[in-house]
Amino acid sequence: MKALTVRVRLAPSPTGNLHIGTARTALFNWLYARHTGGKFLLRIEDTDKERSKEEFKENIFDGLSWLGLNFDESPILQSEQIHTHRQAIQKLLDLGLAYRCFATDNELEEMRNKQKEEGKAPRYDNRHRNLSDSQKTVFESEGRTAVVRFRIDDDSLIKWNDMVRGQMIWKGSDLGGDMVVARRAPSHLIGDPLYNLAVVVDDHAMGITHVIRGEDHLANTAKQIALYKALGLSEPKFAHTPLILNIEGRKLSKRDGVTSVSDFKAMGYTPEAMFNYMALLGWSVPEGMEERFTKVEASKAFGFDRVNKAGAKFDWDKLNWLNAQEIHDWPAERLLDELKPLFKKKHWSIPNKDWGILLAELLGPSITVLQDAIDQSRPFFEDPILKEDGKKQLQQEGAIEALKSLESQLELNPWDGINIDTPKELLNIASKSAGVKKGLLMKSLRAALLGTIQGPDLLISWSLLARAGSDRTRLRGCL
Repeated sequence: MKALTVRVRLAPSPTGNLHIGTARTALFNWLYARHTGGKFLLRIEDTDKERSKEEFKENIFDGLSWLGLNFDESPILQSEQIHTHRQAIQKLLDLGLAYRCFATDNELEEMRNKQKEEGKAPRYDNRHRNLSDSQKTVFESEGRTAVVRFRIDDDSLIKWNDMVRGQMIWKGSDLGGDMVVARRAPSHLIGDPLYNLAVVVDDHAMGITHVIRGEDHLANTAKQIALYKALGLSEPKFAHTPLILNIEGRKLSKRDGVTSVSDFKAMGYTPEAMFNYMALLGWSVPEGMEERFTKVEASKAFGFDRVNKAGAKFDWDKLNWLNAQEIHDWPAERLLDELKPLFKKKHWSIPNKDWGILLAELLGPSITVLQDAIDQSRPFFEDPILKEDGKKQLQQEGAIEALKSLESQLELNPWDGINIDTPKELLNIASKSAGVKKGLLMKSLRAALLGTIQGPDLLISWSLLARAGSDRTRLRGCL
């Protein structure tokens, strides 16, 4: 018997940028597909015509590509499958498993208000489930439109063995009454299909074997299993992953600020660190495996036996640590390539590749996110503003005299920033000539060149500025 080929999918709606929760769902699907030798597919659920936008669809594609979550077949657009959805709805109507409901919005609102007053959970009371032909005729003569509702037996039990949560049992009575599967339309037509129906039909058509998504879809899964059975379709296996929570233990939302993949990218996080960190949001690595890993290592180790049921709190410190470790391991050439677009936005020009490589080597060990490089690079492209610690340093006794002595040595022995032994000799001679300690001269020089006594390696910084021909200009500006 031929082994089943795993087919999983991500099915985002293009109504906003790619959320980190959706990206984590994509990542778990991708990992499971790669672990099992299966296929990872993409379906864009764009049937919400008012909110779906092309720029959001492109943002989803860009975010997945940036994270390296490549899909194995051409993406499917849900909007192009509506005729298939309507065929399924018609089948339910023909089988008597769905019906047209003419209840108006006002009537439904009154029903919900009454339930609220009585302390009951809001649910549809199935009032139009068994309308007679004459009742339908009356409603139609009034010009009422109808939704299509799928019958849900309150006494039914819907069961499945969840790959994360084990045995799941839902009562039909907990699903809110008969479910709308098509929007309002004249009674001789079928309106636009709704989410739960469309998902079932699409997943079946795509041959999806495993549906991996967030725990907020648990109720939807119960409804969808009922639809699978009603339509005579085989059910996929389900895995419901934990939600991503904020520091307060609530679901991560737009109120928490940065939530989209493009936001993290703009802040200077790397795709490798984001992939690594998102994999840890709800999944525990096997014993003996480090928490910093590659995509290949993760795909080999991934399994739902180590996916947690509890929500995963977002930890900025861990993400920052992973990102810093990734950047610190980059060769200077890659870091420079990543920094060039940031420098271009600031209208900063790199004199030549060797200069840029030296700058990348200087900055690399101290960067947590790529954006850190902007402030750290600024003194090498713009005249620095003298900070308070720099001012105090230059006011130290002997500081100006030492810098004047250094300037005199540079007149005698001009330095182009190449031979790193030259500045050491100049500093020794200048400090002795001025009668000050070498440490005082070095701190004062740092203040003159960078505007502060804090910062990267002084000799490399001086070398960069000397090669750009701006070191002596800054030095003279302080004298």
